[in-house]
Amino acid sequence: MLRFLTAGESHGQGLVVILEGMPAGIEVNEEELSKELSRRRKGYGRGARANIEKDDFSIVSGVLNGKTTGAPICVLIPNKDYENWKGKYVPIYAPRPGHADFPGMIKYGFEDCRPIAERASARETAARVACGYFAKKLLQKEGIKIFSWVVSIGEIEANLPPIEERMSKVDVVEKLFQLAELSEVRCPNLEDSERMKKLIDQAKEKGDTLGGIFEVAVVGVPVGLGSHVHWDRRLDARLAASIMSIPGVKGVEIGLGFQLAKLFGSEAHDPIQKPKRPTNKAGGIEGGISNGEIIFIRAAMKPIPTLANPLPSIDVRNDQPCPAHVERSDVCAVGSAAVVAEAMVALVLADALLEVKGGDRW
Repeated sequence: MLRFLTAGESHGQGLVVILEGMPAGIEVNEEELSKELSRRRKGYGRGARANIEKDDFSIVSGVLNGKTTGAPICVLIPNKDYENWKGKYVPIYAPRPGHADFPGMIKYGFEDCRPIAERASARETAARVACGYFAKKLLQKEGIKIFSWVVSIGEIEANLPPIEERMSKVDVVEKLFQLAELSEVRCPNLEDSERMKKLIDQAKEKGDTLGGIFEVAVVGVPVGLGSHVHWDRRLDARLAASIMSIPGVKGVEIGLGFQLAKLFGSEAHDPIQKPKRPTNKAGGIEGGISNGEIIFIRAAMKPIPTLANPLPSIDVRNDQPCPAHVERSDVCAVGSAAVVAEAMVALVLADALLEVKGGDRW
């Protein structure tokens, strides 16, 4: 079983992730891991924190001479901003609508929201990306590759190949990913990327934020990952949960998702042909089991709840109306969320692969 656990707060000393169950013999490279962390950190619309943190890391255990040993892998990512915050505790008495601030404070019995805000921060996703790198390397040994790109930001939707092609054609998927890596917003259409950047600038000027939609495609997945026999072994359920766990994500679709609800059954399903099906409306998963086609996921990320021009809130000390707390934050982080989604998908698929193949060494 592949499992991981993260610890750390946004402005604490750092983040720690422990990954257990990784077989021995997987080749890893610190430069590649650094690049993965950089992909999450960068992007148009990210805040000042992204420029402060360089996500330097140390692999504390589980890797020797460039290969995994089979022991738990521990990665430490120090927070550079910790020195600026040390001894300068700033309580949050005006919870931000849409954030974990208010319900978390009530749930855990805190007098202010700061302890909730620190752990709920998307800063924690740096640890997930570090962890996901190892899962990606395991999958790559089996010819499985994960790609992502941004489809829309706010009201601007990119002009991309039809979704039917994005779901079923490997060459289209690879090209979209290559183009997305060249874009500051991770959108494969570079002209629409510029339009998205202008919209992000407008939101920043208004003290507002933006969300959007991203897609993840996985090629090379064999038939048989996941299972129909229990609810928590269904691959689509596990993938959906992993994506929904990313801060800000409010909706997940697999394959055509909600569009399938509008179709007749004769239109909604993929005829079985060899060597390849003519369509992939199921998004590579049927009955909770991978069917050998591209696994295709769409996710919707809401606008970030920390606004420079804040919404109404209350002061939790006296229940009086006041503006919500304002803190340094991003304007838009959809592209970064897509990179985090790659990591989460990799971890789920690597776990499912180990269920089928097993083994303590690879």
